[in-house]
Amino acid sequence: MTVSAGQAPTLARRLLDALPLTIWSTDPEGRITAANAGWSRFALDNDGSALAPEDAVLGRSVFEGIDPEARAQIERAFERLQDPAVPAVRWEFPCNSPDEERVFLMQVSAVRDGADLLGYVFSTVDITPSHRSREALLATGIALAEAIVIERVYDEVGRQLRRAVPSTALAIAIATDEEGRFELAHAEGHGTPHDPALHHRLAPAWQRALASAATLRVPLPGALEITAPLISSDGPLGAITLTARLPESEQALEEAVRVVTVIAAQAAVAIERAWLVQRVEHKRRLEAIGEVAAGVAHELRNPLFGISSAAQLIRARTGADATVDRNVGRILREVDRLGRMVTSLLEFGRPNAVRMGFGDPDQVWDDILEGERGRLEPRRLTLQRQRATPPVRARLDAEQLGQVFRNILGNACDAAPPGSELLLVSTPSPAGGWRCRLTNRGPAIPPDVLPHVFEFFYSAKPGGTGIGLALCQRIIHDHGGTIAIDSTPEEGTTLTITLPPAQAS
Repeated sequence: MTVSAGQAPTLARRLLDALPLTIWSTDPEGRITAANAGWSRFALDNDGSALAPEDAVLGRSVFEGIDPEARAQIERAFERLQDPAVPAVRWEFPCNSPDEERVFLMQVSAVRDGADLLGYVFSTVDITPSHRSREALLATGIALAEAIVIERVYDEVGRQLRRAVPSTALAIAIATDEEGRFELAHAEGHGTPHDPALHHRLAPAWQRALASAATLRVPLPGALEITAPLISSDGPLGAITLTARLPESEQALEEAVRVVTVIAAQAAVAIERAWLVQRVEHKRRLEAIGEVAAGVAHELRNPLFGISSAAQLIRARTGADATVDRNVGRILREVDRLGRMVTSLLEFGRPNAVRMGFGDPDQVWDDILEGERGRLEPRRLTLQRQRATPPVRARLDAEQLGQVFRNILGNACDAAPPGSELLLVSTPSPAGGWRCRLTNRGPAIPPDVLPHVFEFFYSAKPGGTGIGLALCQRIIHDHGGTIAIDSTPEEGTTLTITLPPAQAS
């Protein structure tokens, strides 16, 4: 095929000109013998102005006007293509323009007639979007590998997504359970990221993403929402929703979805790692607190025993003095309260070793409820119970797990209004583990208090030591599980405990 000016376009020429590729052929010495219309983007006159292909390229050498590095690359390609076993040589090269830098893929193939080499065919294609995506994915992997704090993970995910896909807003949601509840963990570009309306609008897309794969939605003309799941080795973690400009082509849309999906997968790994680091740091902090608590409890035990003995001796010697008896009673009650605190400190600071066996957590609940009925009757409380079906077999220490259940049942009874109902629901988790929720309809825990309920020595309950829930959290973590509290005026307070499947370590 030739490209002389007066020649009527043949079908082959029209097809070549319609291709998005730039295609041209040369003789064995590199002189151009044919080109399609796409060559015009590279055809420049000596003064740098653009020339039409038919006026510019025939007979010219591909080595004219190129830098030494590009010349060396073409010469290496010609050398390799001397070998009939090499079908083609490919490489990428940048092409700068006043507006932006673009990246092209060059492919050179040999044209043969039997053993004779007749020339070469060059083709180029613009791979700028995929090149940028690849760079963004590499940069994301490097950035997230260094992030071990959860807030930094969220910031890096947002930064890398903006770099890869031009976007206007981002939301990262964490699934709180398998029933479709999500917590909006991070948001950018949304006017009111904690607005319930935003959560309500995006939650269906998050649920669909966890159930299948990436989803697309066009909320406004020219806009696009891409939602991709966050999937870890242990299952779904949540979802990412990116709001971006509507891509110009189907290929660009597919590339954007692919990038968001891959970055979401990298983000899930980083989030899981950050959570693990948090758990390790929390465990070390609890161990340090425990050592101090045990030491304090040991030092307090003997003085408290002495105070109690002295108070009882005073009561015995003063006889029927009502004033002394009333004040001694107050001393003894405070000594008893401090004694319970000392016992809790020792339990926290020097816990018994966890002796794990296999059992049904609901059976542990059965034993606790049988022995704690006295907590319900004085307040006329009723308990509605739903057991896991089928029963779940988990690795547990029945004695220590029973201590947790006894503690949280006591807290629920204290918080529930007299004559109200407690709801205890156990269910198997999709991964084979066990979950229970204990709900009371009492007043909601204030939002400023809720984040601190598991902190050591923090208690909003009159007379509370602030040790009970911290001890419960420690025991549940030793079981490889989780414990959490949600509280709203509409639904009351729910404490949720999960235990991993029996085969988990």
